[in-house]
Amino acid sequence: MKVGVTLFAQNYLDWDRYQDRAFDRQPLVHDSLAYEEELAIGDLVEPLGYDSLWTVEHHFTPYTMVPDPTQLLSYFAGRTSRIDMGTMVIVLPWHDPVQTAEKIAMLDNMLRGRKLTLGFGRGAGRVEFEGLRVPMGESRERFLEALDVVRSALTNERYSFEGKHYQIPETSIRPQPRSKDLTERMYCAWGTPSSMPMAAGSGLGALFIPQKSWAEYAEDMKGFNQVRADNGWAPMKPIVATWVYCHKDEGQAWDDALLYMGNYSDSARQHYEFDDSAHFHNTKGYEHYAAMSEAAQRVDPAVARAGFANSQVWGTPAQCIAKLKEIRDLVDAQEFVLVFKYGAMPQEKAEASMRLFAEKCLDEVQALG
Repeated sequence: MKVGVTLFAQNYLDWDRYQDRAFDRQPLVHDSLAYEEELAIGDLVEPLGYDSLWTVEHHFTPYTMVPDPTQLLSYFAGRTSRIDMGTMVIVLPWHDPVQTAEKIAMLDNMLRGRKLTLGFGRGAGRVEFEGLRVPMGESRERFLEALDVVRSALTNERYSFEGKHYQIPETSIRPQPRSKDLTERMYCAWGTPSSMPMAAGSGLGALFIPQKSWAEYAEDMKGFNQVRADNGWAPMKPIVATWVYCHKDEGQAWDDALLYMGNYSDSARQHYEFDDSAHFHNTKGYEHYAAMSEAAQRVDPAVARAGFANSQVWGTPAQCIAKLKEIRDLVDAQEFVLVFKYGAMPQEKAEASMRLFAEKCLDEVQALG
């Protein structure tokens, strides 16, 4: 079992200033300090024995400050020699797919034979679609077209494409990718029932960035692999991301998990504007998000925070191992990607959790079948 770490680069303490549009006020934490701390977490991944380093893509808010996953991973490609890397996710509709393929090929060459796993998504943040000037209602169409372009560009020296949103004359990307199997390591993160068959039918693997219970994801995998079977393809196991807080004291572990994982849950609510279901109702392809938003508004915020924290991995080393085994058994996970710093967690707490997990849990989790 591979066990990786992902970087989120949140600035949770800047949400009040952002929501108030009070940009004349000085931030409590400057983005540069948040980045310094996140880069320090990244520098621990390889020496502590983890297998891979990942990051996400988001824009414009304190939620996650990684506008270009390939750029951040390229930085760490030059600082490491052993670990693999992955994206969770590159949001395909937000980009020119030719440039996406070029950036992937560059990073693949910089890794010099280490594996690059590609997680893709279609996005759900209105603020991001608007800021990047991409119609949110076209996200599914753009996702599928962009996926075709990226696949063609990474597997053919000369390629062209003619679609509704992208028209590309015969051309090549340079550098050509070093790896010949990049398209076999492509995954999709989804948040709606309609996106699951789209991902499975496109030949992508499953990447779970939790938005619901692990039991629900287990049901998703049954349908996912049925779609693959209908296409004559072998079943696949998912890659699973989960938030982790490891501490020698169970009570302290819960207190910290409740606070900082709860903060993360709150930041997701603000970023995706789950307090405003109308914009989801009015956007093609986001009807399920409208229902999710309405359901979220009926839940007491304190209950929502606790619910998210309780569904993640926290506790003593033994409890963390047991929870990861439970998730592995439920969804038949092939790989874990762990989030150690989030929700304004102090650097020393994140680092202590990450080190304790590496010392007491990592070997046993890596040994899982």
